[in-house]
Amino acid sequence: MIYVQLFWSFIQIGLFSFGGGYAAMPLIQGQVVTTHGWLSMAEFTDLITISQMTPGPIAVNSATFVGLKIAGVPGAVVATLGCILPSCIIVTILAKLYLKYRKLDMLQGILHSLRPAVVAMIASSGVLILITAFWGNEQTTLLDTKWVMVGIFMFALLLLRKTKINPISVMIMAGFLKVITSLI
Repeated sequence: MIYVQLFWSFIQIGLFSFGGGYAAMPLIQGQVVTTHGWLSMAEFTDLITISQMTPGPIAVNSATFVGLKIAGVPGAVVATLGCILPSCIIVTILAKLYLKYRKLDMLQGILHSLRPAVVAMIASSGVLILITAFWGNEQTTLLDTKWVMVGIFMFALLLLRKTKINPISVMIMAGFLKVITSLI
């Protein structure tokens, strides 16, 4: 039964996550944290971090991680298959249709109208991750802010905006800073 739940959950994510991995994060959170309770919000944040650091799409990495955690290797295979199957089918159909009808104004209008929704989903995910990083899962006040995390975030943001440092290097530096501050 768990294999069916994993497959069904990730086929929904694969079917409705337009706009890439960041747009899929709220859907993954809804299925994995809210609906099924397979992960806590803190584990979900770790999942996103791990998915960012490993090669491949976020949704596929997340499906593999959750499937492995819940039902071992067979669960990882089932969840990953559920995640990629809709994309394979939809992309094949859309490629054929797009090549045939790409000059239609209505099609261009539909594609243009999807952009704001994708941006909103990405922003929603970013805000949820920041809230978890700065305050944790529980409702808190400004006094409970994890200022070390805010400082590391600001440092990383400044490095990315003002220098040409590779984002992977910034992620590694941020990780080392967190480890060092935890040891102090």
